Amino acid sequence: MNPKIAELHDRLRELHSRTRETPLFNPVFQLGLEFSRKLETGEIDLAEINSLVSALECEGLQARAQKLDRLLAPMAPDANLKVFEEQPEDFASFAARWNNPLLHVVFTAHPTFLLTPAQAGAVAKAATEGEVDGDTACVAPHERTMITLDSEHDAAMSAMSRAQGARDRIVRTLFEQARGKWPSEWKSFAPTPVRLATWVGYDMDGRTDIGWNTSIRYRLQEKAERLASYAAMLAQDAPEIAGRLSAAAEHTGEMAAMFAKDLSDPALLSHTANSLTADNPAKIVSLAPVISELEAMADDADEDTATTLLTAAAAMRADGLGMGLIHFRVNSSQLQNAIRRRVDPESKLDLSSQAALNTIRTALEDVTPLNANFAALAIEGSTAIRQFLAMQQILKHIDADAPIRMLIAECEQPQTVLAALYFAKLFGIEDKVDVSPLFETEAALEHGGRFLDALLAEDEYRTYARKRGRVCIQTGFSDAGRFVGQIPASLAIERLQGRLADAMKANGLSGKDGADVAALIFNTHGESMGRGAHPASMKDRLEWPLSPWARRRFVRAGIRLEPEVSFQGGDGYLWFGTPELALATLSRIAENPPTDADPDAPTDQFYRRTDLSLDFYRAIRRVQNMHLVSATYSRAITAFGLGLLNDTGSRRSRRQSDLASDRKMSLRQIRAIPHNAILQQLGYPVNIIAGFGTAAENNIEEIAELLSTSERGKQLLRLVRAADALASIKTVAAYGELFNSAYWASRPYRGTEKHLTDPCLILADYLTKDDRVGTFRRLASRLRVDAMHLHKLMDAIPGATDEWGPATTDREHKRRSIGVLQALRLALLQHMFLKAVQVPVFSRSNDISREDVLEMVFTLRIDDALSQMRRAFPTSFPSIDDFEIAEDSQYPDGSDSGYHAIRRDFIDPIENAYALVLRIGTAIANEFGAHG
Repeated sequence: MNPKIAELHDRLRELHSRTRETPLFNPVFQLGLEFSRKLETGEIDLAEINSLVSALECEGLQARAQKLDRLLAPMAPDANLKVFEEQPEDFASFAARWNNPLLHVVFTAHPTFLLTPAQAGAVAKAATEGEVDGDTACVAPHERTMITLDSEHDAAMSAMSRAQGARDRIVRTLFEQARGKWPSEWKSFAPTPVRLATWVGYDMDGRTDIGWNTSIRYRLQEKAERLASYAAMLAQDAPEIAGRLSAAAEHTGEMAAMFAKDLSDPALLSHTANSLTADNPAKIVSLAPVISELEAMADDADEDTATTLLTAAAAMRADGLGMGLIHFRVNSSQLQNAIRRRVDPESKLDLSSQAALNTIRTALEDVTPLNANFAALAIEGSTAIRQFLAMQQILKHIDADAPIRMLIAECEQPQTVLAALYFAKLFGIEDKVDVSPLFETEAALEHGGRFLDALLAEDEYRTYARKRGRVCIQTGFSDAGRFVGQIPASLAIERLQGRLADAMKANGLSGKDGADVAALIFNTHGESMGRGAHPASMKDRLEWPLSPWARRRFVRAGIRLEPEVSFQGGDGYLWFGTPELALATLSRIAENPPTDADPDAPTDQFYRRTDLSLDFYRAIRRVQNMHLVSATYSRAITAFGLGLLNDTGSRRSRRQSDLASDRKMSLRQIRAIPHNAILQQLGYPVNIIAGFGTAAENNIEEIAELLSTSERGKQLLRLVRAADALASIKTVAAYGELFNSAYWASRPYRGTEKHLTDPCLILADYLTKDDRVGTFRRLASRLRVDAMHLHKLMDAIPGATDEWGPATTDREHKRRSIGVLQALRLALLQHMFLKAVQVPVFSRSNDISREDVLEMVFTLRIDDALSQMRRAFPTSFPSIDDFEIAEDSQYPDGSDSGYHAIRRDFIDPIENAYALVLRIGTAIANEFGAHG
């Protein structure tokens, strides 16, 4: 450890010991004050703080690499391929195990691109090479570049490419095992151990910046890239097919380039569309003939050649003409607006009513399919209809074989799913589109069981499900974890999944009814504990969103499971950051297959003792809801706006608002991921921990017994313990003290900082009416009471504190490092506040006053504040030498040097300090293991 950091750890430990003498003493704030005093006297400067931040950044990056190593080891390819060498006794069982995917892996792009590409690469390299404690992961911070949809798509494709390579190695290993044991049967083997998919560029929920031609362009780019990789796989053993695939890749690349142009000109659009739809010898729309050719060639080839050919065929069968399958996503309101145009143009129906259901049902029965073209797509104004038109064009002209998912966000009524089916039938693509409602809102989780009962009772839906061979749902953990709490959300999702099994069984869609209909459950958690990623082990990570209890419900009903999970953004792509990491990730999945469950396993006590577990669940949820509706919680979470966070994605984290609304920002204005990220930055993962202790308050002994004897209960404990190991209520309280008028008035009181008297008094006067200090104190008090109940519960559970991964010494080191980071940031924020109030008074401009600029600084809208300050104090002026005027001038006489001193002494330090604040935010998120 860096010697200076070690000293700070020791100092923080010493300060913590003083809380025994004075319970209200805040060691984090005290350390921040010590930094602040040194900074304001010049004993240290921002360059020295930069050095400390760099050392702690290195620790954070090492922590990310250590987490990957802990969850994925071993990394050696040979060791991981051995996972796939165990075989059942007969070929039929072997084929049945691998012909259907163990998991669908979806590469999504929510705003979690926390690390720069160089940092992500260094972390992946360190984990791959086993150098997690050295300097391999430590990359000096570079200037953050703007994250665009294109950069997100490029990153997703790179991760998918590595996943494809890992899967190819697995498939080849499986073929080699099969040919050695079943020489007469192995060539009929068609393994698909993992499917890959993405929604990057196809997810329209919450954004308006993705045009239809963007999605078409991406699909063509993906097709061109995949055709080229197929050709490379076959270049040696099937050169003629490889040549055709290469020509198709080149042709597709040309089409992608055409769709990258501005197609607002009808003539250009017409030319582009006609070029894509025209017959061309190089055009391939289906891989079915190619797969048949490869299989026929394999019949007559030697074993090694046949293995290569069949491995390529397996990849084609899994991915189609793209890097993987694609997921479009729209919001339910977009679909409702679209269906109203078709069935209720006069807006007389309540779309949630039985009358609307009857109307949509009749329309669905009577719909006549319509063909459409790119012109129809270009002029369509409805987002939802535009997505179905885009899907029709993709299926006609890009990939006729690969199914497409249609995800519906905030879907709370069966009518919305039937509306999606209506449009799928209207455009003749219902046999290739899987409609999937998302259950994530509080209402959707509460009423989801009844929703599924009603939906699966619809004749048209059951006919559709049998045709597609699956019933698809999506369960979300981000918004659910924000509005319900992560533990109640996970338990509610678990019950909903069980209700799906019951509904399928009740409506004749189970294997025991002779129906070959799978249950495809897409769990869209992320990498953070706050978004449903269990940090303790790979087993916990895979069981948390789809528990053994829920799996058994499907197994017992004879329903095949198709589990699906998302790997979100930069955080998620790290799992596939190198070929070795990708293989290790898929190997750990194969060791803990989410499709498996023992139907004869004894019932976990957590589900048997529902008199306890349901009350426990409801009590946690009540506490979480209390925070959600509390003005105190909302004000604390939004006190700094989103200013503690880096931009981590191309989708906006919040809606635009003015200064007045900033002061009363609602939690619903902030998306789930930044909400969770703010909790990390303030030091306490409320949406994980809160309520767990209070829920057991009146029944500690029985709850402790239940949690300690139940596998599901132990899993809950491991999650809470992992979050609590990083949590600090003192840190939450410390941020409130920044707005304490008495603190600022008292700071120079003893004469120790006379040079700060004036700015401190200005801050003290300005903050006399500010509510944030009281807000943070109230929140910290509530959290402390709840935490005391949690500690009492933990004390009643033998070994509860040892229920998850890293050793106690590692946890304490991590806590101290986070504490030092928080103290440094508190000092930097004080530095920014002091500098801001020392900027000379300037006149109001564009309705922005000096007080508005100060409030921008306090809510960390620093870019806006700096812009206003620079407007008020410019340093660049037109020069008189720029003009060729005949008449002489003695003015300017050189006595006015402009505002360079104000820039140097006040404005630039604020900018430099804020850059360090954001870097500290990245380091803290790395210690938590993910952003948000």
